[in-house]
Amino acid sequence: MKVARCGLSVAECTSHRLKRMLTWFQVEAGGSSRFLIDAWRRTAGGGGVTGIMSQGKVFEKAGVNISVVHGELPPQAVLQMKSRGKDFPEEGPVPFFAAGISCVIHPLNPHVPTIHFNYRYFAIPSSDEKSLRMAWFGGGTDLTPYYLDEGDVKHFHSVLRTACDGSDPEYYPKFKDWCDRYFHVTHRGECRGVGGIFFDDLEATQKNFEFVTSCCSTVGASYLPLVRRQMSKPYDEEMRRWQLLRRGRYVEFNLVYDRGTKFGLHTPEARIESILMSLPLLARWEYCHEPQEDSPEGQLMKVLKKPRDWL
Repeated sequence: MKVARCGLSVAECTSHRLKRMLTWFQVEAGGSSRFLIDAWRRTAGGGGVTGIMSQGKVFEKAGVNISVVHGELPPQAVLQMKSRGKDFPEEGPVPFFAAGISCVIHPLNPHVPTIHFNYRYFAIPSSDEKSLRMAWFGGGTDLTPYYLDEGDVKHFHSVLRTACDGSDPEYYPKFKDWCDRYFHVTHRGECRGVGGIFFDDLEATQKNFEFVTSCCSTVGASYLPLVRRQMSKPYDEEMRRWQLLRRGRYVEFNLVYDRGTKFGLHTPEARIESILMSLPLLARWEYCHEPQEDSPEGQLMKVLKKPRDWL
């Protein structure tokens, strides 16, 4: 079955990525930390592995999740996909197959930004499950700093652009703009972070599979140099307070707008702990908090309210 063969390929790829990401966490965090690897099964079809590290010296919480699941789409998901132009049968259940990897790293030091990436393959098999009705890739990588270091942001975007240019020079500007629009916290009038790349409904060709694999492979090069430069910088309680306030915005986006979170929460027998592993260990809300315009926090807000080109 084509779906099964593709799923096996994605599962093998994501399993290797999981092992490599967990190794990064252990090397970079140092000292003691709580570390958990949790394999899970979904009775409706499929399963996955979630790796979580918390209370490390560098990463306060870091999680990687791989999943290969199948079953029938919930009605809410069908409606959402139809709104994006997907052609589904008018009646009856819609089978699906999905495989992907997602990762979120929330650092302890406010000078170190949070990173998120997610890459996935989604397929709708035909009624006899011997061929595909439609299949596509989606995902991206984005950065959420708490204090703006333009050199770090430019490095991050430069690595992503190189990964995109290897497949299509039009990918980076297109997916960078898409990322800025997607990670917009509409009710706040600001972006979650300084963007990166985001795409969806990318045709499931061999070329695009190689592109997605390349994007996965460059996460370390885009992020770890930033961690090493910033992880030892001193910070005070006020900077930590600001970091937790910005994490509150992170939570708001994930629970209100994120497609993957909403899809997971609407899917029967979903693995809730894995779906919510992207949330930070700690977050904070204060009534009508506004930083001073000329402060470092205010400078970050200018960028979040009006995204800019970094390259």
